[in-house]
Amino acid sequence: MTNRVVLGLQWGDEGKGKIVDLLSRDADVIARCQGGANAGHTVKIDSQQFILHLIPSGILHPGRICLIGNGVVLDLFQLFHEVRELLEKGIDTTGRLFVSGRAHLVMPYHKVVEAAQESARGKEALDTSKRGIGPAYHDKVARYGIQFAEIFDDNLLREKIKISLQEKQSVFATLPDDQRPTLDMTFDAVRAKRDEARPLLCDVSKYLDDAVAHNKRILFEGAQGTLLDVDFGTYPFVTSSNTTIGGVLTGLGIGPKHLGRITGVVKAYQTRVGNGPFPTELHDQLGKDIREWGHEYGATTGRPRRTGWFDLVLLKYAVRLNGVDDIALMKMDVMDKLKEIKVCVGYKLNGQTLDTPPQLGSEFARVEPIYQTLPGWKKPVHEAKSYGDLCPNAKAYLKFIEDSVGAKISILSTGAERDETIVISR
Repeated sequence: MTNRVVLGLQWGDEGKGKIVDLLSRDADVIARCQGGANAGHTVKIDSQQFILHLIPSGILHPGRICLIGNGVVLDLFQLFHEVRELLEKGIDTTGRLFVSGRAHLVMPYHKVVEAAQESARGKEALDTSKRGIGPAYHDKVARYGIQFAEIFDDNLLREKIKISLQEKQSVFATLPDDQRPTLDMTFDAVRAKRDEARPLLCDVSKYLDDAVAHNKRILFEGAQGTLLDVDFGTYPFVTSSNTTIGGVLTGLGIGPKHLGRITGVVKAYQTRVGNGPFPTELHDQLGKDIREWGHEYGATTGRPRRTGWFDLVLLKYAVRLNGVDDIALMKMDVMDKLKEIKVCVGYKLNGQTLDTPPQLGSEFARVEPIYQTLPGWKKPVHEAKSYGDLCPNAKAYLKFIEDSVGAKISILSTGAERDETIVISR
């Protein structure tokens, strides 16, 4: 295996956790590049289900080294919660999990700030996960942030918390006294995690450079999805980091020549959590049925996901942005019950036909999808064990996607379990 990147190509929730788990069998190092605990990667192994928000899914494989890069905003309390949950299920992370000293922290007050901001927006709320991700990235860019390596210096940590709290007083002033974060409370909470955190401290960029020099196989893991990218997503209904290929480079401190193969993960239909434009959204009973068939509820928040028809305009856009080599298609089995399947192949806007999304979010919110209807498959996909087991209509659906976006489908997920996966070699 050469090095490989795994990125989401939709609005997140594509099934990246399962694919990272699958590909980790052939990797030595798995490195997470961006996002925070707003991610939720789910892996099912026999009777056990693992939901990971910060730790790469590769941790489920013995002997694999998992890295959290500088591009991640780290919630220490969530991180150690995951460590304990894994240990209870027989997965020991000791000596296998490391964090960049340059990673910025999600502090307890970031969640307070985000909740207050969302409340103040009223009907214009972005419907975020309220995990403090946006405010943590804001502090990073505004240079109020606290890096992981800084928690080991009492004086520095206390001073930086003090400055950050002072900068947010206008927000805290709107809250009842008992909800306002204090310097002592925040300092003591973070300091209490220091002994647990110390063994994790690592120069991730240098670690990866050494891994390359020793011909180690590296799997790079992205979070969320392309359409949530802060630059190229459906702004302002986006996350606060670069979820596209550039985020791998800046979020881990590695050069582009070391990335290797780029695999994009996409569902056989669209989903979206929270507010924002969604051209192919289904508002009828079928949309509700797909949600139930696909168990489309957020792994992080439990919120029901909005559902809709597959959008090839957005997929082609995501493939282009990321330079995708091949695609992992997830949840095709969810569509087993449908006699006909609609696929969006273009948009109409102001009397024109578009084959790529408009740059302005206000215009994207007004596009009308152009659909092509394809026949469903008579033989359920979830029964297939190989590409040859798929019926002609299912194969035609895969080829239609490949021809439309210019990338081959290399992996097909036929169910939620780890072994319900077909690796396609053609």
